[in-house]
Amino acid sequence: MSGLVSLKDFTPTDLEIWVQEAGQPAFRARQLLKWIYSQNIEDFEAMTDLSKNFRAWLAQNARIPCVVRERVLTDEDGTRKLLFRLQDGERIESVLIDEERRLTLCVSSQVGCALGCRFCLTGEAGFRRNLTAGEIVDQICAAKRELGPNERLTNLVFMGMGEPLANLEQVVKALEIITSDHGLNFSTRKITLSTVGLVPEMLKLSRLLPIKLAVSLHAADDETRSRIMPINRRYPLSELLEACRRLEMPRRQRITFEYLLMDGVNDSTAAARQLAKLLKSLRAKINLIPFNEYPNAAFKRPSPGRIAAFQEILQEEHFTAIVRQSRGAGIMAACGQLRHSH
Repeated sequence: MSGLVSLKDFTPTDLEIWVQEAGQPAFRARQLLKWIYSQNIEDFEAMTDLSKNFRAWLAQNARIPCVVRERVLTDEDGTRKLLFRLQDGERIESVLIDEERRLTLCVSSQVGCALGCRFCLTGEAGFRRNLTAGEIVDQICAAKRELGPNERLTNLVFMGMGEPLANLEQVVKALEIITSDHGLNFSTRKITLSTVGLVPEMLKLSRLLPIKLAVSLHAADDETRSRIMPINRRYPLSELLEACRRLEMPRRQRITFEYLLMDGVNDSTAAARQLAKLLKSLRAKINLIPFNEYPNAAFKRPSPGRIAAFQEILQEEHFTAIVRQSRGAGIMAACGQLRHSH
């Protein structure tokens, strides 16, 4: 199996080149892409418009699936957590979030995470490896097979396991497949990528693809942010926010700043005012995320009153500040809780 070429690791252009190198006409690549992404078929024998000889050659030289669905957990709020096994035995999780008029898949980009944010369960397991483009894309294909007849995947968020921009090359390649007319045909307006703030990679991504960016801020001063997010020692707030000003993005598009509210850490009224001052010159939208607790976590969720007071201060300063209602906490699928606990 390991010697077989993974077709989902190919962009449409790369697949066309590979097919021609195999002695086939270029249109065979478009036929393959239609079966793989439009029809979500993984069996070469089912691809009836390909010749028997070509199908046999494909079976000997290539494979389609990159992830194997092992288990699905469903929360009482309808959230589904999918556990996938990779070809080398590693495991990752993705989450289907069902909301009114929207069905979102939260996609992973790494096995584990190396950035060590103190509030995130994924990072506690350490870093194993980057995912390939095919492993990222195949989470979407596998998730689509879990959908009912009246369900349609509408949005993608790169907010699962790992830091997407630490795996920039493979994530960009996956995004090319995801947004291609011959791939999964997703609109860039329906894709959001979350980052802790890897400054050079943020700027590079903004030049390559016009997808929405969500910056995990979580503190309005360097001392607090460095304590809970070690990446701040490499890219402090001044450098991160300057990069946000330099991002190449549509004129009316705003940057989403994610702010995880932790009791007694960053949830005071003074912190709210400091956050408003920090983001004043930016086209910003703020997602407030009450901390999702898990066993032995170092932090606690603030009281509803404290959350409301924080939000009110931001709104008084004319920010769009939304308290994000976390989904899937009952199955450890909420923000910061993913860790392949199979």
